[in-house]
Amino acid sequence: MDPADFYSGIVAELYRPLKSVSQDPEPYAALIRQVGWPALELGCGDGDPLLELRRRGLEVEGVDSSADMLERLRRRADEQSLPITVFHQRMEALNLPRRYRAIFLAGPTFNLLPDDATALAALRGIRAHLADDGAALVPLFTPVPTPAEQIGRVRTAAAPGGAELRVSVVAEQRDETTRRQTTLLRYERHHGSDSSVVERPWVLHWYSRDEFEELVTTAGLAVTAVTDPRGKPAHDDATDLHFRLQVAA
Repeated sequence: MDPADFYSGIVAELYRPLKSVSQDPEPYAALIRQVGWPALELGCGDGDPLLELRRRGLEVEGVDSSADMLERLRRRADEQSLPITVFHQRMEALNLPRRYRAIFLAGPTFNLLPDDATALAALRGIRAHLADDGAALVPLFTPVPTPAEQIGRVRTAAAPGGAELRVSVVAEQRDETTRRQTTLLRYERHHGSDSSVVERPWVLHWYSRDEFEELVTTAGLAVTAVTDPRGKPAHDDATDLHFRLQVAA
């Protein structure tokens, strides 16, 4: 399923109350303070960490392929009286009106791109929109299979209006050859006699360090650093990496 279609409807509604991780804005704020602005967040979703960065006075714009997630972002921005500029585009088909000193993805959103060809198109889009003296930050990770005992386990949250929200893993397939893991997720919303249930495949595509660096080079970019999420030099066997990129000389 295309990420733009995955993050729509009930999934967009349940995303915030059911998400298990909130991205720390500090690595992205540090990047922007170091290389300057304007900055661009790819896959900005419903606003984390973009809204916090705007609250700090940083000039950051956003782009996302999901119209529903962007609508939720705009609503949150209005509630917080934060002016924002966002674009409804796919990161593999960027066509924005200017270039940026800093481009970043908050968390491993790049893993949602389903294959190497799409990833290369996204990297070429970053190259086309990155200032010659700018820097990009692309976090990547290698997903691990969902443990068998967690298949079918339901995670719940309460919505402000009193509805019960649920998400669970129904099934999972993993292909080491194509480096793709497909997790079938069930999303549920129950409020009295009113219930909504959908099942959607969540696809993650991963890369070895060498495979990703080859794509980066093909796109006209260069890797300047590979760190762990805390900014420390990454070990050779690390599976949660932050790649810092610049325009190739």
